[in-house]
Order: sequence, then C-alpha cells, then structure tokens
Amino acid sequence: MNAPVSRAELLTLVSRTACELMDYQFCAVMLADPDRGVLVMEGSCGMSADYIAGVNAAHPITLRPGDPDEAPSSRAFSTQRAVQVSDISMAPTFRPWEGVARQEGFRSMIAVPLLVSGRALGTLNCYLVDVHEFGPDETDLLTTLAHQAAIAIEAARLRDLEARTIADLRELNRSLAEQHALLQQGEQIHRELTAVALRTGGISSVSATLSSLLRRPVLVEDPAGAPLASSSYEGRTVDAPAPGGRDVARPLPEELAEVPGWPTAAPPGPRVMAPVRLGDEVVARIWLPGSLAELSPLDQRALEHAATISALELLRARTALEVEWRLAGELLGDLLSGDPTALRTITSRAARLGHDLRTPHATLVLKTDPEHGIDVQAALGAVRTVSASIRPRPLIAAVADYVVALWPVADGDLAGCIAGADAMRRALRSHAHTATASVAVIRPCAALQEHAAAFRLARGAVELSQLRGRRDVTVTLAGLGIYGLLLQLEDTRELARFADGLLRPLREHDEARGSALLETVATHLRHDLSTAATAAALYVHPNTVGLRLRRAEELLGLSFADVESLAQVKVALMVDDVLAFSSAGPESPS
Repeated sequence: MNAPVSRAELLTLVSRTACELMDYQFCAVMLADPDRGVLVMEGSCGMSADYIAGVNAAHPITLRPGDPDEAPSSRAFSTQRAVQVSDISMAPTFRPWEGVARQEGFRSMIAVPLLVSGRALGTLNCYLVDVHEFGPDETDLLTTLAHQAAIAIEAARLRDLEARTIADLRELNRSLAEQHALLQQGEQIHRELTAVALRTGGISSVSATLSSLLRRPVLVEDPAGAPLASSSYEGRTVDAPAPGGRDVARPLPEELAEVPGWPTAAPPGPRVMAPVRLGDEVVARIWLPGSLAELSPLDQRALEHAATISALELLRARTALEVEWRLAGELLGDLLSGDPTALRTITSRAARLGHDLRTPHATLVLKTDPEHGIDVQAALGAVRTVSASIRPRPLIAAVADYVVALWPVADGDLAGCIAGADAMRRALRSHAHTATASVAVIRPCAALQEHAAAFRLARGAVELSQLRGRRDVTVTLAGLGIYGLLLQLEDTRELARFADGLLRPLREHDEARGSALLETVATHLRHDLSTAATAAALYVHPNTVGLRLRRAEELLGLSFADVESLAQVKVALMVDDVLAFSSAGPESPS
C-alpha cells in the first residue's frame, strides 16, 4: 500500500500477490477508462503479452450495466460485487473471450471489484486452468485483497497527482519568476527611456540609452542617410548602407525589419532597422547589428519604445526650429524693409535668437537656376544645413523666391562668405541631386540701414547673372563688370532718362506693330552680333534678323557698324536690365 512505485509496477505487484496468495495461475488488474467506457487490462501475472494486447485492442470489456449479455468483469464493476464463472465454456457472457482463453489455457475466473470510498476503480480478475467453484472464504479473501489493492492504487494515483501538482507549481513558480524578471526589465526600459524624454536629452541620449539596454552599438540617421547619433558598445560601432550605395529598386522597409548585409558592412552581417515615424512620414531610422531573431520580445519592445521617444525628440526639435525660423524670417523682413520704427528694436530681437547684428554682415542671396523645379523651402533647408556649424550664427530666411543669408564678416574679408556661398551650392546639389543655384555675395554692411540696399544689390546681381546665362556660380559685383557698376549707382534717374530716350522708338514701334525689334537687337548683342546665332535663338530666318536690324537702325538714327552707337545701345539695354531688378523693394519673408 505504501510502496513508492509507479502505477504499472503497483498493478503488476497486486496481480502477483493474488497469484502467490491464492495459488492461482493467472491474475490481472482491469481499470476503468471512463472516456471509452471500457475496462482495460493494465497489470497482470502469468498472462502473455499477446493475450493482454488482444483483449485490450480487439475485445475490450465494454461497461454495459444491466445488459443481459454484460461481461462478468463489467457486472462486477457495476454491481460492486464479486462475479465468478466456474466454467467459461458454459458461460454465454464469456463467449467473446472464449477463444483467447482456451489459447491461454484457463477454464474458470472470478472478477472482484476494486473499491475505494464506495467507488469502483476497476476489477481484480483471477483465472484457473481447471473448472473451479470459488467458495465464500476464497471470495472474502480476494475481496479483502482487492480493497487493499484499491487503496494502494488510489494512493499511487494521489501520489502521481501530487507529483504533477508539485511539478506544475514549480513550473508556475519558475514562470512567475521569469515574468517578474521580464516585468522588471520592461519597467527599467520604460523608466530609462521615459527619463530621456522628460529631460529632453535629444537623439544622442536615446541612442546611448538604447545601446546600454540592448548591449550593442546603435546608429540613428535621418531619411537622407546622414547620421543623427551614434553610440558604441564595448568599443564597437555600427554603420548603415551609404546613401549612394543603397538599392533604389529595393527601398528600405517602413516597419521593423531585418536588412541584409553588404560587402563593406562594419561589423559584417545583417542589420535590424526600425523606422522613426511622425504620422505617415519616416523622419529617422535606428540601426542595430545582428538579425531580428537575436532580439527577444523585450528587446523589440525597447527598440519600438526608443523609436517613439526619438519621434518625440525630433518633433520637439522640429517645432523649435520652425518657431526659430519664423522669428528669423520676421526679423530679416523688418531689417530689409529699412523701416526706422522696426530698426529700433531689431538688435535686441536678433540677440534673443542668437544673432549679433552690431557686427558687420555680408549679404548672400541664393536663387535656384530656372531649369530645376526645386522650391525655395527645400533650398532654405540646404542652406541652413551649411550654416548650422558657423559661429557667429548667420541670419537666414526665405524672401519671395530667394534665400537670404546675413553672414558675419571678420575684418571685412569676404573669403569666408564666398566659401559659404560655394558650400550652399554644393549642399543644394547634394540635397536635390540635379538642382543648381547661383549665389550673390555683397560687401558687409556696417549699419542696420544699409541692409535693404545690400539686399537689392544682391538680388539684382543674381538675376543679372542668370539673365546672362550663367548657372551654378557664386557672383560678386566685381565679377559682373559694367552691370556691377550700374547696380551700385544710387541715383539712376539720369540713366533711366538716357535709356528711355534712346530705346523709345523701338518700344513704340513694337507696341504699335506687334513686332519684336527691341528683342531682336538685345538678342543680337547678347550673341556677339552673330546673325545666325540670333536667328537660332529667336527661331526665325537669318534674313528676318537682317531686316529687323536695318529697321531698328532707321528708327534709332544710328548704325550698328559704328562702335560708339553700338556701345550706347548696349549700355541702354543694360540699364533696362538693372532697373528691372533693383527698383523693387524686398518682398515679405516666406
């Protein structure tokens, strides 16, 4: 009853004890299978394995309480009383098992119920090779043995149940310990990343915190591939595919994903990439070395949480920049207007934005070349990228179609300004690939009142440079020659009267006849007096050009073969160009 053995060993022990105690040849323990509604032979002594398998598989004892053909074992189980068959050949209810019984060599049997707490667990079946009548004393002894066996079987069942319960509790305890550890790690992730957000630590702090949590290097880059932050781990860093080396036919995923390695990857192997999103826009990407399978669910949660914090940091920085840029635009607009009332407070307003307008500033005006459709805001972003590291800080804003930068100048030297203008043009090409721009650089202004005139000069210089067909250049007044001299004249009234008086006959003729004499003369001069080149530019026949030029000479009363006459016409046309680009005041900042 108390032996700590398995159920199979216990049932075999019960069967052997019955055989030895009663001097029987065969004994077996049958246990109920409630799901199938049968008795299954699970322990035996003296019986062959073939017999046991045959009974269990082909002729299981079905539990049919009250059925006239109910098997002896089933009747003993259902009535909870011993049932015997003194001669199985004479018992109709034993007929299904008669064949296998003869093969096994027994003629009589008794089935005694295994009872515990008034409930039947199965039966103890004993078999003899001869016809035998089981007497009351024999039956009582078997019943007593069956009761003791039932208690032992129930005790074994309870031990098994207890062992399983203990195992389940141990597994549950282990699982709870793991979950507690995971909750602690999750809380640490939440606490550390939230602390970064609360102290506005920026992208660098997010990167460093994530590197510490995931125990690997981290790289954060903007959508164009420029690094925003990089954190090493144990001396190792991680890179991402260079913008120029990325497969444009297979763009980077816009969700957490694994990206294959590339030949020059350091360290080698794949990367895990997590996008940082603001709405539908990917504003940054986080890169880690390794595969996605190497990250536990908690690691992935940390990565996703870091992406969210990074989005908040970038939104905060973007909002601050937008406010700063708006204030800078308003400040520059007031400065270029020359309004005395606005100029009284301009210095203090600039100081609050980090600009010292008490020092000389050169004026740089950028305009994109007309062949490319890049908008002024994109050009403004490229220019601000260049100026971010310049100290003291340039004052930059968009004014109509131009990007205007007031560039601090030391000792009146324009070399730094020209280098800055060249860097602007390179940044724009890098930002928009095929886009180009021209930048005009005008001398430093020592007084606030000079900036409005400097802007008009710079705007005129860049427009005249583009009018002359020059692209992607840095322009100075000296480089414009006569145009540069004309732009610097403060009083242009006499020049205007001269140009108007000389060119009026051509204008009046064109207005009255719908002709293009003035355009033809200007094009002819721009193409070095080449009739063929002028015709090609105007899409007309060379004879037409010749006829128009002769008519223009008649109206003007001069000859284009005369150098002095030609110079007067050229200067008049240049004055027209200069007046067109220098007379208007500054537009409002955009």
